[in-house]
Amino acid sequence: MSIKRKSIYSENAHNFNCIVWNISSSKTLLKCDELIEIDNINDLEIGDIIEVNGTLEEFNSNTNFNMFNYKEYQNNRGIFYKLKINDYKKIKTSNNLVLKIKKAIKDRIRDTKSNKYLEAFLLGDKSYLDNDIKDLYTKLGIIHIFAISGMHIGIIVELINKVSKRNNYKRKLITYSLILFYYLLIDSISLLRSLIFLMVKDINNIFKLDLSKYKIIIISILIILTLRGYAYKEIGFYYSTIISSGIYLSNKRINKINNKLLKTLYIYLIAYLLSLPLNIYLYYELNILSILNNIILVPIISSIIFPLSLITSIFPFIDNLLFILIRLFELISYLLSTLSIEIILMKPSISVVIIYYIVIISILINRKFIYLLIAIIFIHKNINILKPSTYVMFYDVGQGDSILIHKNNKNILIDTGGKANSSYSIVLNTTIKSLKSQGIDKLDALITTHGDYDHMGEGINLVNNFKVEKVIFNCGPYNDLEKELIEVLDKKKIKYYSCIKELKINENKLYFLQTKEYDNENDNSNVIYTELNGYNFMFMGDASITTEKEILEKYNLSDIDVLKVGHHGSKTSSSKEFINEINPTYSVISVGKNNKYGHPNKEVLSNLNNSIIYRTDQDGSVLFKIKNNKLEIETCSL
Repeated sequence: MSIKRKSIYSENAHNFNCIVWNISSSKTLLKCDELIEIDNINDLEIGDIIEVNGTLEEFNSNTNFNMFNYKEYQNNRGIFYKLKINDYKKIKTSNNLVLKIKKAIKDRIRDTKSNKYLEAFLLGDKSYLDNDIKDLYTKLGIIHIFAISGMHIGIIVELINKVSKRNNYKRKLITYSLILFYYLLIDSISLLRSLIFLMVKDINNIFKLDLSKYKIIIISILIILTLRGYAYKEIGFYYSTIISSGIYLSNKRINKINNKLLKTLYIYLIAYLLSLPLNIYLYYELNILSILNNIILVPIISSIIFPLSLITSIFPFIDNLLFILIRLFELISYLLSTLSIEIILMKPSISVVIIYYIVIISILINRKFIYLLIAIIFIHKNINILKPSTYVMFYDVGQGDSILIHKNNKNILIDTGGKANSSYSIVLNTTIKSLKSQGIDKLDALITTHGDYDHMGEGINLVNNFKVEKVIFNCGPYNDLEKELIEVLDKKKIKYYSCIKELKINENKLYFLQTKEYDNENDNSNVIYTELNGYNFMFMGDASITTEKEILEKYNLSDIDVLKVGHHGSKTSSSKEFINEINPTYSVISVGKNNKYGHPNKEVLSNLNNSIIYRTDQDGSVLFKIKNNKLEIETCSL
């Protein structure tokens, strides 16, 4: 579908976010993020109205289980399409006052050294922050410092109270007006929540309505949902509402604490406990020292860096001081991250999250229930031991391979995937997060089928960021990529082996069928066979027809239940003779969408005609779970 509209304006001259409006109904049709393939994008400024020609496209869903679903995220915000622009023409600049002020703020902070933090603190835009910085603050449990909400309102209210000599009502009117304008400027659900809560509490006091705290919370939530109907689908709404409500309901107990430090500590403890279930649900881990990190770092932000950011936006010459303090803050954060005590926890169901909250609310009433919380975390941590399971997960890693074998808390990863000449890491962005979401905190072995980048290119990222007991290489001499990984293994004192014949996994064994040395990596691929709870699995790596013939001569293989098809469905593998002999019931082809090689080959698909075929480019990741001696199959469909 093509679209041509004049009513599109640029909100961000760097990423070029835009909104397309239906002219007749004035309703938002879509929002577009990071529209690409447009030359000279820097000639646009915030508020510019442009005419565009482009094509509407749907957002992509997640293709691996438990990963972020971008399509669902945008749809929950009432956004259903993105616009790929072919060309555009600037018509005029909008007279929208909010956009003009937003542009003025951006222009003022654009050339400062601290601009990335200023964008985050003042405008709620974290997209400019480096990913490693965001990951650092997430690991420390302080990523909420960038959520514009209660802290910002508290500082704004305090500043107004100090500089304003007007009476209480006029001062409140000024406060509400400024906060409302701030909300219109950045469109933050957390800020809206803070504003509504503040107003409902003040109205209750002014008109002596004698509403209970519970009624104030309920009325505030209803107003928010009325003004922003999709708020209940935003995770920021839950974080903000749950934590602020918990602190509000605990005010009586908080006010009994006379020591200011202890009072602050108690507030952080409440916030930590109330955010804990959501953190586990989203990030699959618990940092025991997170509360300490908050006690040390949040006051630095709220008392020094954020107020100084406000001042810097007005007086940019202070930027050098702010930049130095930010670098010092990052240094302290890095030092604290080395002390992290992390517990990996399987992604909980909604019912388990509710149980967590019941126990935490009980703790806020009677702290003796803390032992119950510890017991639940212990059970959650050891769920793979207490409730053993067997499954094989074929990850969608694009044009590459990565397969997890899980058997009664033993975990083997076959290949890591990898895209050469790309800064995107599938291991950091998908594999490790997926492992954590399954409650896995270490790999008993990493097997690299061979030394091609699309099979082991992420090996260094994996061993540097996740615990790996040992690494298994294929037969044949090490190539440069394998040597680079071995250097890291030696430094980290991780054991590695090559050209082995079998590997034990509990009562089962992985059998390595290819131990002959050839003159190319593909033929040297590890070919692995194993039996799990009565089902046969065979993983071919990139083995070619030459290797297939050798295997048929050496082994009597037939009726394979699940076959990982060789070389992504290339015509160099999966000969008719080989497929007819092993007779797979299910065949999995790990292949990139619209790949340049034309994989899978039509002839190979014809050879596999008698088996049920799953393709990661069409089905996303594929899960084979053996439950009650039956094979259950799930796909993360696109």
